[in-house]
Amino acid sequence: MKMKHKLLFGLVAFFALNLGIAQSEFDKSSISIGVIVTDLDASLDFYTNIIGMKKSREFSIDEAFGKKSGLSGGAPFTVRILKLEEDEYATEFKIVHFDNDKTPGGNYIQDGNRMRYITLFYKNLDAVIQRLKAKNIKFLSEEPTHIGDGRRFVLVQDPDGVFVELIGK
Repeated sequence: MKMKHKLLFGLVAFFALNLGIAQSEFDKSSISIGVIVTDLDASLDFYTNIIGMKKSREFSIDEAFGKKSGLSGGAPFTVRILKLEEDEYATEFKIVHFDNDKTPGGNYIQDGNRMRYITLFYKNLDAVIQRLKAKNIKFLSEEPTHIGDGRRFVLVQDPDGVFVELIGK
């Protein structure tokens, strides 16, 4: 193939790929995850002071919108948004509290059919391991489990039994 044809083919491929990306149906490249918690203070403490998430913002849903939207059948509530870093495109971890009874978490991720676990990636696990130990959070994995490429893995559960995988060097 001649150089001119290779260059033309490369440009066409480049623009076709970029056009496909630009035409995504999604407005954001991240998602927001909502979690209903039984103890708001314990969950906020766990996710901010131990896991290291940052409080981003909060908003309230009133009775009328709760009913109209189908979210709560009319019960008002406040959503607290946490992020790993304050970036407009960062995934949002939304914590909501109602007066619900705690649902058993089980011992393993296959023990239920709801949101069972999240995975967080750290540059280095040492600081979060220290915070977990300081709060006497039980490690469900060997402490820590080596998984290759110099990375380690730690498994814990949040106050409501959601499994939290922590991966890093």
